[in-house]
Amino acid sequence: MTRTILLANPRGFCAGVDRAVDIVDQLLDLHGGPLYVRKEIVHNRDVVEGFQGRGVVFVDEIDEVPDGALAVFSAHGIAPEVRRRAAERGLRVVDATCPLVSKVHLEAIRFAKRGLFVLLVGHKGHDEVAGTLGEIPDRIALVENVRDAQTVAVPDPHAVAVVTQTTLSLDDTRDVLQALRERFPTLHEPAKSDICYATQNRQTAVKDLARVTDLIVVVGSQNSSNSQRLRESAEQMGTPAHLVDREEDVEAAWFDGVRTVGITAGASSPETLVRRIVERVRTFGDFTIEDFGTREPAIVFAPPHELAELRPA
Repeated sequence: MTRTILLANPRGFCAGVDRAVDIVDQLLDLHGGPLYVRKEIVHNRDVVEGFQGRGVVFVDEIDEVPDGALAVFSAHGIAPEVRRRAAERGLRVVDATCPLVSKVHLEAIRFAKRGLFVLLVGHKGHDEVAGTLGEIPDRIALVENVRDAQTVAVPDPHAVAVVTQTTLSLDDTRDVLQALRERFPTLHEPAKSDICYATQNRQTAVKDLARVTDLIVVVGSQNSSNSQRLRESAEQMGTPAHLVDREEDVEAAWFDGVRTVGITAGASSPETLVRRIVERVRTFGDFTIEDFGTREPAIVFAPPHELAELRPA
């Protein structure tokens, strides 16, 4: 039986994750450890544990960082209160927030300044959502699903705007946004979708992959929103899908009778991990490997100005 692994394109690291990981890499090269990072720099266990081995200390709150130490804010963004506390502690800070997340923050602030009440479509507890809510805490509410959209309380139904978490499923946001439009006919929306290009491209690619495969393996951590959405997108197409953190998570029984396996990776998953998982799958059968889909154009975000300021003169 001919058996094939199809590797999705695009897959893996996006420009925002590349930028965040590169920031930590450069700071470790320049200053060594310990280097303190608030929250996981990106939601990937392999990346996080690799950095821990090089002297990175991940903390939940900025108060856990020693006074005057060097600290990095993760790619998911922060609330102004976190920045204020860091300044009070005299911390040297490098902000690795993805520019596309910063775009959502700025949209929310601009809407609020126009007198609009902002609804944030997102998942409660996600680091990105916490940062956005913190920008205008008295002028914003979280909407997680269609039911929330139909019941959320707003001060003036004629003065409402909406922004979304960048890593959501397009299908998830479509239904929620439609419910909000029906309830608030004058709803103000961003000029361009907040769902980031990498999220859109990877979801489109995994749906195409699901049409021609018997099984899909998504490389990504359980707390990675965009990786979870990839798994869900495949399953919505009727193709079984598994989300795996590491190669040891891949089980032989999944491949019984399977001829074609699709493998993709969330935007926070490195290609080195994808390759390890490909090799793991190949231990369960005589698989050939083929690329599937089209790679996305290279996108590079500029590094934060703080990085240049920390370089030796």
